[in-house]
Amino acid sequence: MAAAGPGRPRHVPAHAVHRHGLSYDGGQAGGCYGARMNLRTFCLPLLALALPACAALPSPPEAAMTHPGFLVGDVRVTDHRDHDDLLSAGLGLAGLAGAPSPIADPEHPTSAELRRRAIQTNWKGIADLGPLGGYGTVYGGVPNVPGREYQAFARVPGASQPHRVLLQVPDHFDPVHRCLVVAPSSGSRGVYGAISLAGAWGLPKGCAVAYTDKGTGPGYFNYADDSGVQLDGTRAKRGEAVLEFEPQPAPADAGIAVKQMHSGDNPEADWGRDVIQAAQFGLAMLDRAFPGQAPFTPQNTRIIATGLSNGGGAVLQAAGLDDAHLFAGVVALEPNVYVAGHGRPMYDYATEAAIWLPCALTSPRFARVPFGRAPDGSVPPAWIQRCASLHTDGRLPGATVAAQGEAAYERLRSHGWTDEAMATAASTTAFDLWRVIAAGYASSYARTGAIDMPCGFHYVTIDKDNHPAPAGAATRASWWADGSGIPPGNGIALRGGMDHSDDPTLAGLDCLRNLWTGDGSEARTLHASIAATAVKLPRADLPLWVLHGAGDGLLPTAFSSEPYIAWLRSEGRAPLYWRVPYAQHFDAFLAVPGFGAAHVPLMPYGYAALDRMWAHLFEGASWPKALPTPAASARGEGMLRREMLDLP
Repeated sequence: MAAAGPGRPRHVPAHAVHRHGLSYDGGQAGGCYGARMNLRTFCLPLLALALPACAALPSPPEAAMTHPGFLVGDVRVTDHRDHDDLLSAGLGLAGLAGAPSPIADPEHPTSAELRRRAIQTNWKGIADLGPLGGYGTVYGGVPNVPGREYQAFARVPGASQPHRVLLQVPDHFDPVHRCLVVAPSSGSRGVYGAISLAGAWGLPKGCAVAYTDKGTGPGYFNYADDSGVQLDGTRAKRGEAVLEFEPQPAPADAGIAVKQMHSGDNPEADWGRDVIQAAQFGLAMLDRAFPGQAPFTPQNTRIIATGLSNGGGAVLQAAGLDDAHLFAGVVALEPNVYVAGHGRPMYDYATEAAIWLPCALTSPRFARVPFGRAPDGSVPPAWIQRCASLHTDGRLPGATVAAQGEAAYERLRSHGWTDEAMATAASTTAFDLWRVIAAGYASSYARTGAIDMPCGFHYVTIDKDNHPAPAGAATRASWWADGSGIPPGNGIALRGGMDHSDDPTLAGLDCLRNLWTGDGSEARTLHASIAATAVKLPRADLPLWVLHGAGDGLLPTAFSSEPYIAWLRSEGRAPLYWRVPYAQHFDAFLAVPGFGAAHVPLMPYGYAALDRMWAHLFEGASWPKALPTPAASARGEGMLRREMLDLP
C-alpha cells in the first residue's frame, strides 16, 4: 500500500478500528473508497497515525484519542463548506422549501446527495416553511454554517441494534461560550430529525450540535435483496458492511423490517440512554476536533438537551437518568412523556382514538374544523360506518348517526379528551395515522419481528398502482433520505389487520386495543415494554422547560405534559411550562391550505425558551420560577405576524 498523505486515502478495514477507530470517509461507510465528498477523504485509525498526516487538510488538526466504548465500527468525518453547509446542505431556506433536491443517478445516489435530501426532508417534515408561515422573517433563519460532521453507530447496553449519533461542529465554534446542544430526532425520524429545532438554533450561535436517531429512523431492511443502510446512507447487503439495522434472517418474501418496530429492543425504553450517549459522543468528538481546547467536559461545556414530540420525551427520559449531571438545561417541546401512575401512555389513547374518534367527529361541533369534513362538506362515509359498527356491536347507544356521534364524543370527553384536542385530531384521523401508529408501536412493544407483527399487520413494498411488487433500485436507495421512519410511504404499504366487512379496519383496531385492555401473553409483554418507558425524576436544580400546544391532537397535553408537570411539582421540582394557545402538534401541517389559519407554530416558542436558557447559562440571567404563557392568537388567512406570537 502506498504511503498515506495529503490527497491520498489510506484504507483501514473496519475491524481494525472497531470501537477505537475513526475514518475520514468521502463516500462509503466501513472504509475509504474515494473522494466523493467535496473536500477530503482520509482514513485514520485511532492511536495509530500521527497528527502530521492531517497537516494539509483544511480543518484544524485533530487529536488521535480513544473514543467511547459504546461505538460500533468507524466514525465517519466529513467537511461541509461553500455550497454544502451543516444547516441546509447548501440549499438555503428557499431550497429547503422547494422541490426535492436532485439526485443525478437515482439508482446510485452519492452519500452527499442522500445527506442533502435527508436534511431537506427533515426540515420540511417538521417546520412550517410555507409562504404564510413567517419562517426566516418573523422567526428562525437558515444561515450558511460551514463545518464538520462526525457520525457513528452506537449501542446501549443490552440492545441488539445500534442508534446513530452525529455531531455537527461549526467552523465558528465559540471557544468562550462552550456549548453543546444534544437533540434526539422527533417522531420516528432519522438522525437529522431535530435539525430544524436544535441545528437552526444552536449552530448559528457557535454551538456544536449532537443528534441521535434514538433507535428509530428509515434505515429499512429489505428482505427481498437482504439489504440495509450503512453509515453513509447508501445501501449494502447483509455481511458487506456494518448496517444501521440488521434483523434476524427471514424469507425473501418477509417484506420490510423497520428498526424501531422490529429490532426486538423496545428502543423507546432506551431513548434517554441514547441521548446521554449522544452527549458523551459529542464531548469526545469536540476533544478530537479541538485538541488545543480539550478536554471538553460537563464542567467546562454547557450541554443543553432539547427535542420535540418523541424527541421531547427522550430528553425528559435523559433528564431523569442523568446521574452524572451532564445536562445544564433541558427544553422539551410537545413531549411524548409517560409518568407511571399519572396521565396515559400514547398507546392507550392512540388505540382508543383509532376506534372512537371517527364516530365522534361526525358531531356537528366539528363540522368546520380542518379535515373534519370531506371536500364537498359531507361527513366521510367511513366515519358514519364506524358509528354504525360500534352501535351494532352494542358499544354505542342511539338510533341515528347524530345520537351515536354524540355518544362517542361524550365517551372520549369522559376519558380526558378535550374539544380542542379532538378538533385538531381530525387531521390525524383523516390521514389514518392512529392505525399506522398503533400497528407499528404494538410491534415495537411486543418485541416482534417483521413476520410476526401483532394482529396480522405487516409492511410490503408496492408499485405505483398499490400492488405488492419488489421495490426498484431507486426506491430502495431513497428510503434513508426520504422516509419518515414509520411506513407507509416511499413505496412501502401497511397491510393486514383488515377484513371484508363494511368497516374493514375495525377488527384490526380492536385487536390492537385488546393488547392494552387484555391479559394475554402478548398483552403482558406490551404492558411491560410500555412500563419501561416511564420517566424518572430529574435532579432538583436542573433548569427544565416544557412547551406544548394547547391544541395538540396527537399527544394531548392532558395525557402527557400536564401530568408530568404536576408530578414534578408534587415532588418539589419547579419546571417552567407553557401551554401555548392555538399551537398544535405538526408545524409542517400549517402550510396546508385551511389548516394554518386556525393555528400558530410552536417552533418560535422553542427558540425563545432556548434563548432564555442561553441567557441563564452564559449571561448570568436568573432562571425564573414561573413565566406567563404568551397570549398567542390564530394566524388567520394572512401571513404570520410577530404580534400574533406574543413573544418579546
